[in-house]
Amino acid sequence: MAIKSIREINIKGKRVFFRFDFNVPLDSTGIIKDDTRIRRALPTINYAIAQGAKSVLTSHLGRPKGERKPEMSLRPVALRLSELLGREVGFVDDCIGSQVKEAVAAIPDGGLVMLENLRFHPGETKNDPEFARALASISDVYVNDAFGTAHRAHASTVGIAELVKEKAAGLLLTEELENLAKAFSNPSRPVVAVFGGAKVSDKLSVLTNIFDRMDVMLIGGGMANTFLKAKGDPIGASKVEEDMLGTACEMLASGKTGRCEVRLPVDVLVAENMDEGSQVKIVDIKSVPTEAMALDIGPQTIELFKQEIKKAKTIIWNGPMGVFEIVEFSRGTMEIAKAVAESAAFSVVGGGDTIRAVQQAGVAEGISYISTGGGAFMEFMEGKTLPGVAALES
Repeated sequence: MAIKSIREINIKGKRVFFRFDFNVPLDSTGIIKDDTRIRRALPTINYAIAQGAKSVLTSHLGRPKGERKPEMSLRPVALRLSELLGREVGFVDDCIGSQVKEAVAAIPDGGLVMLENLRFHPGETKNDPEFARALASISDVYVNDAFGTAHRAHASTVGIAELVKEKAAGLLLTEELENLAKAFSNPSRPVVAVFGGAKVSDKLSVLTNIFDRMDVMLIGGGMANTFLKAKGDPIGASKVEEDMLGTACEMLASGKTGRCEVRLPVDVLVAENMDEGSQVKIVDIKSVPTEAMALDIGPQTIELFKQEIKKAKTIIWNGPMGVFEIVEFSRGTMEIAKAVAESAAFSVVGGGDTIRAVQQAGVAEGISYISTGGGAFMEFMEGKTLPGVAALES
């Protein structure tokens, strides 16, 4: 695909419409709890300032469903961005209309203005042509730097890109595509995929798409229960997707005859309740009590998985190994996070829970690349075309 980088086009003195992913978590008072997504946009913003662009910063925040909701305003983001940049970022209380046109017309070279939440208008998520034209009317250049929304065919990710002649990927989006391609398209082998989380069904398309391209697949978390039951192991009261048992059986059979080897837990940490302070016990996978649930991988499994991770040249990780939010069930996820971070392999981590686990373990700096995309990361792994990326093709 032929996609230009922002570095390949002249943006000096031009109105550049930037689509970022500033969908950050806010507390009840409007304070930003995690500004990671804002910080990841800084290289692109600083580049635009240095090049003398007239920057129009846009994003969504939350799911207001086409209604104006003050608690989902981007004003706190503009304030935080002003602090990080050490300069004022103007804010407009809408994203289309005469007020917006006037504000954009007044931006000096190297200046910035942030528009209000795009999703306050129903035309955004509907990719409404009229709404897209309104956005395009304040744009000389369109730059998408929001990998986290690249899987959405919205007005600000697809509609406007079809209307603005000059378009490009921001530095973060370019970085995402390069690193994911390095992990999936032409990886150094062996490639170890680590998958966890609650459900097989949530990741079935991903597992199917990448299965034959991996060398080893380590499966933990709740989704391992379905594979274990499909293999005939007792899993007690653990949650299982009964309708996925057949699929799990097929994948296990393929693992025996194909290149990708599947590794499942050999021991687990069990408890009768998924609560803090629960009585826990480590048991062999063949000895899970009828009344107990498997809520984390056990120490033997941790060591087994670590050995595979040590041999890897490329690691792809999505999904925790247990209910890591509760300290009693967090060891497996924390140990795997540390093992991935200590590995000499090229490692890519994606998905909100997995990123939080890496941060909780304090090893984020040891990961080669942490993707900003949740749904986009998953759809990339599924092999799907991302509309927001395809719209940038020339």
